[in-house]
Amino acid sequence: MNSSKISVAALLVGAMTLGACAPQGGSILAQPGDPSQKTKNGALIGAASGAVIGALSKGDGNRADGALVGAVLGGAVGAGIGYSLDKQEAELRQQMGSNVAITNTGDRLIVTLPNNLLFATDSSSVTPTLQGDLRALAQNVQLYANSTLQIIGHTDSDGDAAYNQTLSESRARSVANVLIGNGVPQGRIQTFGRGESQPVASNLTPDGKAQNRRVEIVILPNPA
Repeated sequence: MNSSKISVAALLVGAMTLGACAPQGGSILAQPGDPSQKTKNGALIGAASGAVIGALSKGDGNRADGALVGAVLGGAVGAGIGYSLDKQEAELRQQMGSNVAITNTGDRLIVTLPNNLLFATDSSSVTPTLQGDLRALAQNVQLYANSTLQIIGHTDSDGDAAYNQTLSESRARSVANVLIGNGVPQGRIQTFGRGESQPVASNLTPDGKAQNRRVEIVILPNPA
């Protein structure tokens, strides 16, 4: 293997290793409590992706250069996305209630709504309890307009799996309809039902089942 191929291989491995560390909140650049942690994580994720794309887009003789350029450009884009997500996360935490969980991975925001506050048992009609939070979310994502929203319904394992799948799809659509009714363009929204297939806790306890019954709204920044 010639030196050019060795260099690009090392660069790609290093970039992918950095990117893999970033979403966990413990990257080599981001320290615990660092207010710019997600911005740095976004830069690492972008650099990893850019390096791979840049290398693959070049011929064999220029892959190292392509990877390096891709890493630099991808890192800059990723840092911008991370900074924007940091701002959006902070605003959502001020605007939404304490019952809503918000997770910032550095390349997306995940807003988790508990089903026991969103829906009555076996119902897909949104209750008034979280209507204010959904309105606040709708207003926020209209300010940060360059993103796609994935709305994903989940259930616990009680009952028939096919019924749970249908219920999770209906609940995702109901949340989407509230956001659309509050001004979010329908074209920005995708809905999915996962039924009981993606638990985040054990279905053997009441508390675990309550955690599994949820709707997640994933805010994905669009590529520039």
